Amino acid sequence: MSQAYLQCIACGARFASNSGALYACPTCGDLLDVVYDWDRLDPDALRHCFRQRRLSDDPKDVSGVWRYRELIPFYDDERQIVTYPEGNTPQLDAPRAARYAGLSRLTFKHQGYNPTGSFKDNGMATGVTQARVLGARVVACASTGNTSASMAAYAARAGLLGVVFIPEGQIAFGKLSQSLDYGALTLQIRGDFDKAMDLVRDVAPQVGMYVLNSVNPFRLEGQKAMAIELLDQRGWRVPDRIVVPGGNLGNSSSLGKGFKELYDLGFIDRLPHITIVQAEGAAPLYRTVTSHETSRLVTVYARTLATAIKIGRPVSWKKAKRAMDWTDGWVTTVTEQEIADAKAIIGRDGIACEPAAATTLAGLKRLIAEGTDTPINKDEDVVAILTGHVLKDPDYTVRYHLGDLYEDYVTETIVTHRSEKIQSNYPNRPVEVEAEPAAITAAIEAHLARVAAE
Repeated sequence: MSQAYLQCIACGARFASNSGALYACPTCGDLLDVVYDWDRLDPDALRHCFRQRRLSDDPKDVSGVWRYRELIPFYDDERQIVTYPEGNTPQLDAPRAARYAGLSRLTFKHQGYNPTGSFKDNGMATGVTQARVLGARVVACASTGNTSASMAAYAARAGLLGVVFIPEGQIAFGKLSQSLDYGALTLQIRGDFDKAMDLVRDVAPQVGMYVLNSVNPFRLEGQKAMAIELLDQRGWRVPDRIVVPGGNLGNSSSLGKGFKELYDLGFIDRLPHITIVQAEGAAPLYRTVTSHETSRLVTVYARTLATAIKIGRPVSWKKAKRAMDWTDGWVTTVTEQEIADAKAIIGRDGIACEPAAATTLAGLKRLIAEGTDTPINKDEDVVAILTGHVLKDPDYTVRYHLGDLYEDYVTETIVTHRSEKIQSNYPNRPVEVEAEPAAITAAIEAHLARVAAE
């Protein structure tokens, strides 16, 4: 039996968890949390249970979300659960990236190893499960790519129709191809992500679509499982800091909620600092925090090549700010050049990621370089979240290494010019050689010499 209800983060009003397609508080209009009347939980017993489930072949136990289902008990019947399975993403040591940032050590939690290649799969497992609980037949989202790919896949797995609203010309083909292949109805909107989000919320009630953007509190319940899995993988040792890209801010919001619940329930004895990194051209949260604005979001017209975080009006900004407040965290920004170079360095560790994910390393490098007044030091135990797979946007990667990556300057109506070139400071260009052993040997020896000199 469900132990969940919905609670407004502002006025505290409560609503039944099966109240239909409810995304905002009917009383004051603010965001909602899924909150639980917990039974008496034994953290030691549950930690042992979670570990034992790794030996099981039950799809719910294989899932890196539903393995922790005692901490996500919003459904009525386990037969309602939708899983791919998701989660089980690795934590990878990154010594080259650590040196680049100026850290003693650095670990990446790579969410690109999820079924559709991004962290959104964790959230769709719970979001689509709630759609099934409510008896929905159609699910929808606005997306710059990852959300649409994930929702389309999970909708297909659950036998639902997925409808995705994408900003025309602002989505990487690697992500668009997924939505098309998974059978979703894909609507290209003449406008940016924020316009697409407005349209989803306007149209959804008229045609009975259940919205699965991060405004949906049930989707964030799956994403908070990343915090649980991360700690489980570390033997419940809490890192000093979690670093995460900032786009629509559902990821940082859910991580904050996950860590706070684990702390309140006695699973951990302290909270990691949550640090959010945004692109300079798409930094509404940073501008809000640094302007000391508390009642409203400072919105921007988003501009960045990291399309996954190209969002100027993030719906989850209050929850993200709450996560920073709970954990004594921070938000910073990085340039397009810093993102591109950090992405190349991550690749040197044999890891690789989508452009938006590289903001984490770029942000760490900037914070360390800013000196002792910044809220981070080089000896911290840091886990950075890589949100998506490198093949989400292969064109970006190839253009960087070929020295052909440009930053577009845009207004709300038109690309005005394309003159700012991203420098390939860490290129790995293909080498053309004659089809002769001697030429190939010379090329290999020359490359080895360059690597030794680095």
